[in-house]
Amino acid sequence: MNTKIIKVERGNVTELAPLVADFRVALKSYKGISSVPNVETGKDELFEYLDADFPVYAAIHQGRFVGYLVCKVEEPCVWVESLFVTNSFRGLGVADDLIKCAEELAHSYGEETLYFNVHPNNHRMISFLRRHGYSVLNLVEIRKPYHGEILTQNIRAGEHLFDY
Repeated sequence: MNTKIIKVERGNVTELAPLVADFRVALKSYKGISSVPNVETGKDELFEYLDADFPVYAAIHQGRFVGYLVCKVEEPCVWVESLFVTNSFRGLGVADDLIKCAEELAHSYGEETLYFNVHPNNHRMISFLRRHGYSVLNLVEIRKPYHGEILTQNIRAGEHLFDY
């Protein structure tokens, strides 16, 4: 497939914002929350990333944005804040190309790996990362339950059991 990866600049925000909005809808769905895309919020999010000097890369196919990746650099570590590919382009190598850009960024800081925060229900992303050699559980994020939140399962990390 002929996909071009670019580094996103402020002039690209309006075109890329719908994908950011779609990504936020997808993330909410992992928590059982249905929502609709908010393109204005997507624009705001992209501007915040760019204002904070987060490297943002986008995949373009035939003049259309089909995926994006946001990195947060905490030298020497590079965290992938967001990785999203539109449904019709999943499984076609777009995410592979975006990950390569992020890995090159990490290598430029002398790092061997990227770091990801992934929702445990995002099985597709977890499988994707495992195919790329990402298999080490690095951190466990812990919080109090939200008011009214219904927790339906437990997850074990080492000797600890957590509500989920």
